[in-house]
This record gives sequence, C-alpha cells and structure tokens, in this order.
Amino acid sequence: MPDWHPATVADTAPAADGLTDLVLEVRGTPLAGTHERPGQYVHLRLPGVGEGLFAIASPPGGPGTQWEFLLKAGSPLPDALIHLPRGAHVDVSRPEGRGFPLERARGQDVLLFATGSGISAIRSVITSIQRERGAYGLVTLYFGARTPGAFAYADELHEWEAGGVRVVRTVSQPGVSGWQGLTGYVQAHLGEGPVQTAVAFLCGQKEMVRGVMSTLQARGMPAGDIHLNF
Repeated sequence: MPDWHPATVADTAPAADGLTDLVLEVRGTPLAGTHERPGQYVHLRLPGVGEGLFAIASPPGGPGTQWEFLLKAGSPLPDALIHLPRGAHVDVSRPEGRGFPLERARGQDVLLFATGSGISAIRSVITSIQRERGAYGLVTLYFGARTPGAFAYADELHEWEAGGVRVVRTVSQPGVSGWQGLTGYVQAHLGEGPVQTAVAFLCGQKEMVRGVMSTLQARGMPAGDIHLNF
C-alpha cells in the first residue's frame, strides 16, 4: 500500500481539449524533495472516489515544491480532481517508477515521443534538458494528438523550440478542423536522419509505443537506447 501524504490544490487550468493541468503544493510534507527523475509517477487518491497513477509533469529537483499533473477527463477520479477548489486536499504517494535515465542521454541526440496525455512525463524531460541544454545534442519531440485542439502545453511549444527543442506535431484525426500540419502516426514522421547514436524516451498509448520501438529498431537503434518511464 502507498504511504499517503496530504497535498494541497494550488491551481487547476484547462490544458487542451479534454485535458486539465492540476498543480499540487507539497511544501511542508515528506514528499518535498522526493521527485528524483523525470518520468516518475505517483498515486493520487480521493476518499470515496478512488486512486490512480499519474505522471509528474514538472521537472525533478530544484527548489520547487509544486508538482504538476495532466488530467484526462472521462473517468471518476480525474473528473473529481478537476473540480476540486484551491486549498482542497489530495492524498499523494511518494514518486515511483524508474523514470527516464536522462544521464544516459548526455552528449547524445535525444528523440522524444509522446501522444495525448503522455506528454506530461515527456514535459518533465524537456524542462530538465533545458536546464542544461548544452549537455545534449539535437533534441526532437514527436508529439501526436487526436485532434488539433488536443495538444497540451500548446503555449509552451514555442518556448521549447526557442530553447533548442525541435517540435514535430501530427494529428491522427484532423476531420474538418482545417489543420494544415502533419497527419498520421508519430513514427511516420521520423525522417531519414541517423538514429543509431541517439537515445529515445517514449510515453503514450501502447500502439504508439510499439510502433515507435519497432521503427527505431528497424532503423538501427539498439533496444537498450529506447526507454519507457516504468
């Protein structure tokens, strides 16, 4: 059973269609300072509603005592969390999971793959990389969403690009939205550049993960250089 600690809702805000950003304050709790690797996740619990796993979207380390999460609407716990007022308490466990081994990517090109709410764990990687941008080679994010309005952190994409992260977005169901960008699956837009000396971090739907892993290995990337966060 997780070791529960009460955190306080600091803010909630719309992040994209069907997605909400939740900020929890962990100052003054044993949780402060326990987030050690990007990609780690915690259990969140509301009595009478249930518990679930959520990746921490903010970077580890540093002086910050606020943890960010990306909530996908449509099931009881996220829906209840979305509607909590500021100051409400949420039970939170200590961070779990191996996270992403960012130290393995130092001095290497980095390929990041995310779909839907999976961008939360990858956002933690990006903000960590940007703290020491010169320690890494080329960094490219392949970001897939179902519709153009479903890209979370859209207001940060230009900041990421300005900070040296190439962002490639693709939409799987553009419909009649007028979307003029790329369409289809993220692995279809990998391009022709070499991948054998890069390191890849993936988070998203199982189908995407399987497809990207297959594509990267077929292109010559060793399986040991392809990392999930769990």
